[in-house]
Amino acid sequence: MKKYIVAVVLLVGLISCDKKSKIEKAIEETPPISLKVYRFEKAFFETPPNELQNLKAEYPFFFPEGVPDKVWIEKMQNPLWKELFQEVEKKYSDFGKQTSEIEDLFKHIKYFFPTATMPKVYTVIADMDYNNKAIYANDKLVISLELYLGANHKFYEFPKYLEQNFEERQMMPDIVTSFSLGKIPPAREKTLLGEMIYYGKQLYLKDQLLPTYTDAEKIGYLPEQITWCQENESYIWRYFIEKELLYSADSKLPGRFTNLAPFSKFYLEIDNESPGRVGQWIGWQIVRSFMQNNEVSMQDMLKMDAKELFEKSKYKPKKTDE
Repeated sequence: MKKYIVAVVLLVGLISCDKKSKIEKAIEETPPISLKVYRFEKAFFETPPNELQNLKAEYPFFFPEGVPDKVWIEKMQNPLWKELFQEVEKKYSDFGKQTSEIEDLFKHIKYFFPTATMPKVYTVIADMDYNNKAIYANDKLVISLELYLGANHKFYEFPKYLEQNFEERQMMPDIVTSFSLGKIPPAREKTLLGEMIYYGKQLYLKDQLLPTYTDAEKIGYLPEQITWCQENESYIWRYFIEKELLYSADSKLPGRFTNLAPFSKFYLEIDNESPGRVGQWIGWQIVRSFMQNNEVSMQDMLKMDAKELFEKSKYKPKKTDE
């Protein structure tokens, strides 16, 4: 019986890998995508103040109406801003590697979403808004390079759980997160399950669009945090079931289990060992299970109701040895 189970598992794995390789081969054979990258931060900090009007004419969308010119001139001349620009220049003076990665990402996007708009790419130095590191909107993709300088950069004064994602390798996952906002409808019911499935869809999208990235990189965890979730999956799930949290609309639950946080809040001794957002990770496993057990296109899955998706997922957490 054990040999039979192993054989079945291997067969399913081989079929899955073959299907994935066929998709990747098809994507490789599609025409190359060439995206135009505009280095706005270079233009801004290398433009003399007396030529500000020319810069505003070239990039009007970066200069909101009502903001006096003196604000921009002061920023151009501010020593701290200039130093930050120099730090960005040290790391990203040549953006060729990142441009190739973005083009490869959009080849994947175009394969799964043929009508998706190919954007103009703008790199900027913004205000260190970690909630908007990369923004895909309409025909523009804006990337805030000051938030990809490396977790231990001297300019960062953020909690460690945020800084761990200020790495170059997080750029593509952040782009997919922003892209997903236009593809995944918000949960109809504000339950914990709805939140978990929403983020699970987002993470599954990263599975398809970023096939060479690790699970840790896709969700923004350290490798040991992924390991913690894998080792404690059955315990997390049992806690959600026993506490009857799945269909609860308690407004505190997102802060405990799906929002950015230093750790998840079970109100147990394990809290400090856990990573934040374990609900997102569980939602990801549910969506993966659904896609393994149902013949549904990814586009249709993204639109599905959370409750229906969960019920059809046949999700069972991996048992942990006692």
